[in-house]
Amino acid sequence: MSEQIGILIAEDQGMMRSALASLLELEDDLRVVEQVARGDEVIAAAERVRPDVVLLDIELPGRSGLDLIDELLRAVPGVRVVVVTTFGRPGYLRRAMAAGASGFLVKDDPVEQLARAIRDVMAGGIVVDPALSARALASGPDPLSEREREVLVRGADGATIADIAAALHLSESTVRNYLSAAIGKLGARNRGEALSIARRNGWA
Repeated sequence: MSEQIGILIAEDQGMMRSALASLLELEDDLRVVEQVARGDEVIAAAERVRPDVVLLDIELPGRSGLDLIDELLRAVPGVRVVVVTTFGRPGYLRRAMAAGASGFLVKDDPVEQLARAIRDVMAGGIVVDPALSARALASGPDPLSEREREVLVRGADGATIADIAAALHLSESTVRNYLSAAIGKLGARNRGEALSIARRNGWA
């Protein structure tokens, strides 16, 4: 038997995580070496078990999967990251690939396709859900700067301008400028609508 590929699964839904692990373990050349349910547990787990591939959900408690990719690649040199998510949004795909992910698949795909993708990225390939790739090409680039996105997201739960400014160590006028720019770029009427548009496209 060829050497097994060690896999870390980061997925917050217990039933999905267990099912995925069980199905991947049926493949002779794949071995699940660790499972975590929170984004803020991923880096420590990866440093401990040194997986070959990390299967990473996006919406994890504690920390977004998208924010982990770059740090994962630095913490475990040579590791491949494959994003596996319910949220097949073009903006998420762009951000994941820009951060260094080797693959981006949606959870609707059959597990055989995921197993094939793991082997492909281990061989140096890039694997992206084809329908999502086509949508990303059609949707155009993310119009938001990193700061504009951060300010929009910080205001998601009704935070005031003062709250956002304090959290990000910015002046209130700077926060207003970022929000105004984001609202204008997205053609929105207010920051709530801007955030909704950004999330729908995977830009926030």
